[in-house]
Amino acid sequence: MLHNQPLPRRPKRKFAATRRLLIKEKLLKKAASMLVAENAEKELEKERVVNETVPPLKLSGLSVQELQELCKDLHQKLDVVDETRYDMQVKVTKNEIEIVSLKQKIIELKGMKKPSLKRVKKTTDDMLGACTDASKLKKADFKAKLKTVKKEDDKKEEVTDWRKNVEALSGMEGRKKLFNAGQ
Repeated sequence: MLHNQPLPRRPKRKFAATRRLLIKEKLLKKAASMLVAENAEKELEKERVVNETVPPLKLSGLSVQELQELCKDLHQKLDVVDETRYDMQVKVTKNEIEIVSLKQKIIELKGMKKPSLKRVKKTTDDMLGACTDASKLKKADFKAKLKTVKKEDDKKEEVTDWRKNVEALSGMEGRKKLFNAGQ
């Protein structure tokens, strides 16, 4: 018995390109039909909910007074719906802000911190365009406010023939001259 030998691997079956395209096409058709059915189902559900909450109006045979009361009643219902919509919208925005902050905390815990980027104006004209104060709209010369630094002139050594320099510094006397020049 051979227990130590691994089992031979079967090669993975590969589909032909035409077969893969056929399968992909069938999957896409099925997904499209499911999407259409889902949208139709949503529309039916929407109609059912609207019919339950708001029954159809019967306006025939109503007097002017009754029509005015009906309008006031509909306005009150509309106000209630607007209030609930606003409340839901506020809750959604709070939840979105909380999600963003939690994502930021997760990123910080992982160790990768995203720097908070700030918009930077590129030109002085853009910076001046952002200012609305008339006193600040004067043409600014930012380079004039910079501190000027004087450059020290480097001591330029005269360029001489290098062979003379080598002959002068050769031997112990040349090393002594270099040693003294370094001090």
